[in-house]
Amino acid sequence: MSSKDWIEKDYYAALGVGKAASADEIKKAYRKLARESHPDRNPGDTSAEERFKAASEAYTVLGDDAKRQEYDEMRSLFGSGAFRRNARGAGQPGGMPFDVGDLFGGAAGGDRRFSGAGFQNLFGSIFPGGGGAASRGPARGRDVETEVALDFDDAIGGVTLPLTLRTPGVCDTCRGDGAKPGTQPRACPTCRGAGVTTRNQGSFSFSEPCSDCQGVGTVVDEQCPECQGSGGVTKNRTLNVRFPAGVADGQRIRLAGRGEPGARGGPAGDLFIQVRVSPDDLFGRAGEDLTLTVPITFAEAVLGTDLRVPTFDGAVTLRVPPGTPSGRVLRARGKGVVRTDGRAGDLLVTLEVVVPAKLSEEARTALETFVAQTPPAAREHLDARVRRGS
Repeated sequence: MSSKDWIEKDYYAALGVGKAASADEIKKAYRKLARESHPDRNPGDTSAEERFKAASEAYTVLGDDAKRQEYDEMRSLFGSGAFRRNARGAGQPGGMPFDVGDLFGGAAGGDRRFSGAGFQNLFGSIFPGGGGAASRGPARGRDVETEVALDFDDAIGGVTLPLTLRTPGVCDTCRGDGAKPGTQPRACPTCRGAGVTTRNQGSFSFSEPCSDCQGVGTVVDEQCPECQGSGGVTKNRTLNVRFPAGVADGQRIRLAGRGEPGARGGPAGDLFIQVRVSPDDLFGRAGEDLTLTVPITFAEAVLGTDLRVPTFDGAVTLRVPPGTPSGRVLRARGKGVVRTDGRAGDLLVTLEVVVPAKLSEEARTALETFVAQTPPAAREHLDARVRRGS
């Protein structure tokens, strides 16, 4: 669909609904027309195929709230004659020129309803030079995305790694202009270097990219043998990328200006790196905190002990108090992930009491003696529940 279609075509009539129709009414009308006029149900019926295409085109606009609003606003303006122009292409009154950008909020008193970038770009293809005319000259390069896998240790401590990308880049032979060395591009004879061609449609002028030079404004007579006149080639390039300490799994890092180079000398796009962090055999991570599960014996849980645990910058000693239950969490402050502001999270140590699978006779005798001397108060509540259940 072109901007001209939005002006000339009545999408409400194509769906058989009024301008005040709700989104559900528009959807129902489209589905009905699509079923009735679908080419599979009407083989060889060109008129049904045209109705199906018209309904699909109309629903593409009216089924999207944002597009529908722009469509309604545009047709309202054109219907009211807000953009009538004389034969010289000047605005009213008296042939005074106007800037479409002023009408869309670019100047004091402009209608703020039409200040959106999408609306200005839409009208830019209709009115050359007004509020976003067809672009010429340098164009920004596209963004590039890639994915990098990091070890857990590198993600926590930070690391600089070489990253090799195979992406389009400027041709070294022709320096990006697409011409054979020793020659130069010349101005396109069709658009005379403007990059756009203009045609009159009634009282309006419509501009579109020149089909002969694809909007560049120049043509190449002798193409560069390396890039075949495109000005760009796909090649390998290596970047040294610094991953900051504490980078998380799934984090997206942006490197400005490291994407694809721009066309005709335009600025390069950005490089976005998706980070994937491999899990660690020992440590886990919860936000800025590191997690660790440490086994202790039954005796250590009962009697208490000083427990030596590893961290990423050495070992620390944590005190396990007597009578510690399995699953209790001890905290080593400042031993977690270093934040961007220099502060660090904590290391959370979960204690897991290990029950031995086998006991020596001496150990069994000692444990039985311990059980015999253990006060029954800890089980009185549970025993009472059992007796009630029976």
